[in-house]
Amino acid sequence: MPFFRPALAAFLLILGIAGGASAAPETQTFEVPRGARPHDVAPAPDGKVWYTAQGQGALGILDPATGTVRQVPLGKGSAPHGVIAGPDGAAWITDGGQNAIVRVDPRTDKVDVWPLPAESGRANLNTAAFDRAGTLWFTGQNGVYGRFDPKSGAMLVRKAPRGTGPYGITATPDGAVYYASLAGNHIARIDPTTAEATVIEPPTKGQGARRIWSDSKGNLWVSEWNVGQLSRYSPATRDWKVWPLPGRNPSAYAVYVDDRDMVWVSDWGSNAVLRFDPRTEQFTPFPNSADNADVRQLLGRPGEVWVPESGLDRIRVIRTGTAG
Repeated sequence: MPFFRPALAAFLLILGIAGGASAAPETQTFEVPRGARPHDVAPAPDGKVWYTAQGQGALGILDPATGTVRQVPLGKGSAPHGVIAGPDGAAWITDGGQNAIVRVDPRTDKVDVWPLPAESGRANLNTAAFDRAGTLWFTGQNGVYGRFDPKSGAMLVRKAPRGTGPYGITATPDGAVYYASLAGNHIARIDPTTAEATVIEPPTKGQGARRIWSDSKGNLWVSEWNVGQLSRYSPATRDWKVWPLPGRNPSAYAVYVDDRDMVWVSDWGSNAVLRFDPRTEQFTPFPNSADNADVRQLLGRPGEVWVPESGLDRIRVIRTGTAG
């Protein structure tokens, strides 16, 4: 039946496309205003990309389709650190300069600012994450963490159990919240009901746990800045596993887990973003666009990983060629 083979080949090709057949990753770089110093980045629901212009006190909005960029000023003294997309489709920002949680409506550019309570002091706000109930949790490197209820406007700020250091934060699929403490060299679990934080000790002393991200199974991936390692903590078994980053003098800054549970790490030592495959335990490097890129955070959406090169005033995307 030789006439059947072309039809079969076409069917297999279609099946491969529908099944998410992958192509080699490609990268693209976008320039942002000079001096913006894009710190964190977040893909927006409408296909655009948000970034915190820490050097200019603004939220940046990049349209990847056209390469156009515009910025929304956030207020007097603003120095935004983190940005994420909220359940409401808005940009939510931790603003260290204003010592406040900031929301930007993407339809109107309206900026809402909620200052931390005066008694909290200067928090040095870092990053935030929404739990599955829609509560925003945040960290302050000066020794605090807290939560904000967008519906009621209620805010709670707590002192961290070991003082200075709270930095990265993540929510797991089961509703738990964890943060990483850079100066405190640990991670901690926040009880979403009581807001109490419980310290969890990594196996490497003085590791400098900087950022933390949950995979789809609730495992926690941690970038260890001081020792150049990637680690994984499994809450179900309380087991740790550690992988040194390749190369000389690695410094793991950010970590992000994509929709396929591939782990991405920004390494200042090699000036690259590394992809780690948990199945093969192999790292694949993606060099930054130029020296001294200083990639401080990573985030993405299916098929894309977005990289803010704060030292170069550029934003880069790594298109992985597959989604789902």
